[in-house]
Amino acid sequence: MFRAFHHRAYAAVLLDAGMDALLGFLAVLIAAWTISAVPMSEFGQTLSNPSVMLAASGFAVCMAMLQSFLGLYRQAGLSFASQLARLLVAMSIGGYLTYLVLKEVGFDGHPSRLVGYSVANLIFAILVVRGTIVLVRAAQGSSRVLIVGTGPEAVSVANDLRRSSRVSGEVIGFYPTPAVAPDQNIDGKLLLDARVPLEQLARELEIDSIIVATREQRGGAMPMDQLVICRSMGIPVMDLAGFYERTHAEVPLDSLKASWLVYGPGFVQGRVRQALKRGFDIVTSSILLVLALPVMIIAAVAIKLDSRGPLIYRQERVGLGGRSFMCLKFRSMCTDAERDGVARWATKNDARVTRVGRIIRKARIDELPQLFSVLKGEMSIVGPRPERPSFVKELQSKVAFYDLRHTVKPGVTGWAQVRYCYGASVEDARRKHQFDLYYIKNNSLLLDIVILIETVSVVLFGEGQ
Repeated sequence: MFRAFHHRAYAAVLLDAGMDALLGFLAVLIAAWTISAVPMSEFGQTLSNPSVMLAASGFAVCMAMLQSFLGLYRQAGLSFASQLARLLVAMSIGGYLTYLVLKEVGFDGHPSRLVGYSVANLIFAILVVRGTIVLVRAAQGSSRVLIVGTGPEAVSVANDLRRSSRVSGEVIGFYPTPAVAPDQNIDGKLLLDARVPLEQLARELEIDSIIVATREQRGGAMPMDQLVICRSMGIPVMDLAGFYERTHAEVPLDSLKASWLVYGPGFVQGRVRQALKRGFDIVTSSILLVLALPVMIIAAVAIKLDSRGPLIYRQERVGLGGRSFMCLKFRSMCTDAERDGVARWATKNDARVTRVGRIIRKARIDELPQLFSVLKGEMSIVGPRPERPSFVKELQSKVAFYDLRHTVKPGVTGWAQVRYCYGASVEDARRKHQFDLYYIKNNSLLLDIVILIETVSVVLFGEGQ
């Protein structure tokens, strides 16, 4: 079965962070043992030293958090050079912070040497572990994939399998379906004989998985009986919507059917989930408000000095259940931005934005007052961004399943915000809705944590919106 980016694969983010935290912990222990120059038989003395254990724990957590915030665990297809550069930045910052803490607590030892050895050990361990994982995956080889369909969708799936960093698979062949001419981009050598039963080809070609890459599946357009046999043979069969959900972490509207949403897994909104999410919102928003208070004060003073008008901008938005609420933001536009009363899409380089507004928008400082809405229960930390009533009315008629976004609370940040660029049109809203559908379908406390972590790297590197 090909190694797809499963819709639960975001758990790998926390697993990677946990592994690096463990490596960081061991890196400090080995550094302390090296400095002490005691025989290996006396390594237990190092483990019994409370200050060393405390330093190891703090170093491990600090390094894992910094790597998370710098986007090293994101499925963003970063180049090796970019990953190495970010890793070195994380090590430099984390090492310096660890050194300051050790000096502050009066560490009994050599803090500079301990930190230096620990950083070197950790970089070496990460490179070895990551390299080993790459080599093991390469040794396993790519899974063998058969694509049912020969149209543009089939070509798109094949390109994803060949180029995507989130999925790997070797396209063995395309199985033609009736009434669909082969796309000109398909290699004729990969076209299979439709007269041969699909299950026979799957057996002869040693197929690991099958992807049905065609939207039309009615009226005998699909060899359903043969697909059932393949499935009974233990070969996974995936439709187009499921494939894109797993590889792109979004739910594609073009190939989406209501039955897929009705009968498929997901959309868990039970009482336990709601209670956990509410607790997470209260704790997280309270902590963020305390941490962000100095920034909010500076932003408030800057806004007042920069332009006339109110400090806080209140705007009607649509939230849970389609109910309206007043969304709070630091004012980033001039007071007459909509003097005619007509709602307009905000563009990336909007001329209505003030000088201070450009800065606080880029750093998302303008969103911080919404933390009060989270405490009030009108919003959540993570969820689809709330839209204005006039835009909602327009999008309901133009974007399929748009009302599903109102089955969860709107969020200060969200999956679409960390995965897509600035939205300033109906088409942008449609694309972002595909990411929101993914979140609504797969929402969990784990995904909320991953989105929060990715939000930090998005703000730091100006990705998403």
